[in-house]
Amino acid sequence: MSFAISGGDYDRFMGRYSERLAPAFADFAGVEAGLLVLDVGCGPGALTAELARRAGAEQVAAADPAEHFVEACRARVPGADVRAASAEALPFEDGGFDVALAQLVLNFLRDADAGAAEMRRVVRGGGTVAACTWAADGGMEMLRVFWGAAAELVDPSAGDAESRMRYRTREELAELAAGAGLADVEIERLPVEASYEGFDDFWEPVTSAPGPVGAFYGRLDEGQRAQVREECRRRLGDPAGPFTLAAAAWAVRGRARS
Repeated sequence: MSFAISGGDYDRFMGRYSERLAPAFADFAGVEAGLLVLDVGCGPGALTAELARRAGAEQVAAADPAEHFVEACRARVPGADVRAASAEALPFEDGGFDVALAQLVLNFLRDADAGAAEMRRVVRGGGTVAACTWAADGGMEMLRVFWGAAAELVDPSAGDAESRMRYRTREELAELAAGAGLADVEIERLPVEASYEGFDDFWEPVTSAPGPVGAFYGRLDEGQRAQVREECRRRLGDPAGPFTLAAAAWAVRGRARS
């Protein structure tokens, strides 16, 4: 699964959702003015920008292993401390933050337990560790449309790689938080919607998508791509103009023990 795409391509595919998820997730994590906050796996900076709006850019740090995303995030949030680093090896001192957040990241980590432990390490005693992922129960309508079309027309196992991803259920997130030693764990479902100007605005980002969608699309021949495209159009009701799609994420938060 590759994330070797531009920040702009990421934003057109997933950013329209992550930008809308970020305020709800920041509310859930209790981010407010004056706090020192860290965005883990920041990508091109949708959540980082929201954190900076609340706490001030000088109060915000962020990390991502992809240099091109680090550059995009730095340009998007001037003044934030954005570094190239993995979630499993954060380049920050112990207890340096009030809140550490990871939005739509856990299921892409090599070792989510290590990532959660690192987030706990860099948060002060009594601080908050929070993470969210798209719900595994079909709550992400855009992905459901694409994988449904792909499974019907190309490969019944299409989407298996994504469906097998962990930490997309309430139970798995609770288990991860417990393993990280967090106290007062709470889990909440965060619904969002994203808007499209028309069907082309839905389909074009698919052709340069990151992650499982991009990997699957890259293996299709031109005929298969055309078939999946038209099946997606049909499943969306052949939209002639703007439309919206729903999504839902599970979010978990816990308090770092002193």
